[in-house]
Amino acid sequence: MLSDLRLFQLISPSLPVGAFTYSQGLELAVEAGWVDSQERFEAWLTGQLNHSLTTLELPMLDRMLNALDEADAQAFNQLTKELIAWRETKELRLEEKQRGAALARLLPQLDVNLEGLLLEACQRTQLAGIAIAAHQWQIPRDKLFAGYLWSWLENAVMAGVKLIPLGQTQGQQTLQRMASSLEQSVEQSKRVLNPSSVTPALAIASSRHETQYTRLFRS
Repeated sequence: MLSDLRLFQLISPSLPVGAFTYSQGLELAVEAGWVDSQERFEAWLTGQLNHSLTTLELPMLDRMLNALDEADAQAFNQLTKELIAWRETKELRLEEKQRGAALARLLPQLDVNLEGLLLEACQRTQLAGIAIAAHQWQIPRDKLFAGYLWSWLENAVMAGVKLIPLGQTQGQQTLQRMASSLEQSVEQSKRVLNPSSVTPALAIASSRHETQYTRLFRS
C-alpha cells in the first residue's frame, strides 16, 4: 500500500520538477502543421511511445534498477551517460539535465539517499532519480513502468490540450484510448535486448524548436 502511494507521489504532476514546461517537440509540430487534430496527436504520441519509451527509456530504467540491486554505482552512472547519448538535440539533453537536477534537490528532502556517483547520475537525467527513489521506496517494477508511462502521457496530453488546442474532454478521450497501449509497452519493453530510440520527427521538431520565434514550452 505505501509503495503504491509513493509511486503516485513520484509520478504526480505536482512533483516540482517542471514537467509541465516541456512539450518534447510538440509545440513545433503544431506550429508546422504536422499535428493539427486529435487523430494526428495520438499518432504523434504513439510514435514516441513505440520507438522511444518502449525501446529506450523503460529498458534503461530496468537496467538502472538492476545496477542498484547489485549496488553497482559505476554501472548505474554509465547507463545514464548512455541514455543522454540517445538524446539527439541540445534541447532534449537540457530537459533531462534540468529535470534531473530538480529531482536531485528534491529527493534528499524526501529521505532518499543520494551521494557520490548516484547524485552525479541523478543530476544528469531524471530517469536516474526515478530509479533511485523507486528502489529505496520498494516500488514494484511493473507498477513503476506503467506509472512512468502514465506520467509521460498525462504531461503530453496537457501540452496537446493547450497547443492544438483540444478540449478537456478530448484530452480525456486520448488518455483513455492510449491506456491499453501503455500496458502493451511495459510487456514489450521486457523483450528489448539493446535499448535504442528511433524518432526522427521528434529530433527534427526539437532542433527546430530551439529557434522557434514564439514559444510557450522549453522543448
